Amino acid sequence: MQAEGCRALANLADQAAMLTGVVGLLRRGYRILKDVDRCFAVDRPDAVILVDSPTLHLPMARIARRHNIPVIYYVAPQLWAWGSWRIGRVRRRVNRLAVILPFEEAYFRARGVNAEYVGHPLFEALRERVPDPEEVAGLRRLGSPVIGLMPGSRAHVVSEVLPGQIEVVERLMSGGFSGISALVSVATPSTAPIVERLVAGSRIAGRMHIRRGDSDALITASDLVLTASGTSTLHIAHYRKPMIVMYQASRLFYHAVGRWLVRTPRLSLPNIIAGRDMVPEFMPYYGSTAPIAEAASRILSDASTRGRMIADLDALAAGLDSDGVAGRVAGMALEELRKAEPRTVRGR
Repeated sequence: MQAEGCRALANLADQAAMLTGVVGLLRRGYRILKDVDRCFAVDRPDAVILVDSPTLHLPMARIARRHNIPVIYYVAPQLWAWGSWRIGRVRRRVNRLAVILPFEEAYFRARGVNAEYVGHPLFEALRERVPDPEEVAGLRRLGSPVIGLMPGSRAHVVSEVLPGQIEVVERLMSGGFSGISALVSVATPSTAPIVERLVAGSRIAGRMHIRRGDSDALITASDLVLTASGTSTLHIAHYRKPMIVMYQASRLFYHAVGRWLVRTPRLSLPNIIAGRDMVPEFMPYYGSTAPIAEAASRILSDASTRGRMIADLDALAAGLDSDGVAGRVAGMALEELRKAEPRTVRGR
């Protein structure tokens, strides 16, 4: 955005926080909000477009409305999953909400929020990224079957998820898939040392191949992908590849806190969107990788199970794929700008 002429007040794109690091990040976020308030008072914009990140952007929306600036919010907070008490803040502070999951429009509209489904930007972007067929063929020659491992992009998630993924591959190898090859995704430079250490310490290090950068070729070459939860599941769905979603959170923390916050019976995006168990998910924690390996073995060896999952993912991806997503959001912003009468709105 800066390359296109945007002036940045701050950059949090490279920030990730956990444990005590959260305090410093919150402190910086507070300073950013103060800077934004001063900026809006001196150099008032005609509209504010906020993208995702509700922890920072819902307070920013309150500041914008206090300055009588219309707010267009792109990528809705996942209040349907947890934190539904925040719906009043969204209703009071946001003029237009652009949602990227089909069921979200009805959810927010039923709660008094002016929401509109615009499509999912990931699918439009992925259509422009065609994996190199020769690269994919080279990955396929490394072994059979090919298992993709996508442990996430944050260091603590990779540390929690990748050991279990490696263990599943080890179980598959000892359970009849002796020619197996695993392709391990490194999504960010900061996670590379963790991936390298865990792969090197594995009993099957020689059958594992680390892949840096985008995962398009990795997913395309894979017969099955073991993935952390999140947007990566939709990335895999775009390529119509069978997947198993894994996450290994603290059992104690989940039972003490998490189960009181999470309000959806399913935790992976494909299953949430479908409203049923489309892909196997082992979340928020699991006691053993044995059931995960059993599910993986069934997908790899049972043609009907595999075919049914591919057909389900095809229907899911087709329903999310859309052209002109950013253009629709821009159109919503223009509609707000064309409204003649300025209004004085007090955010809370």
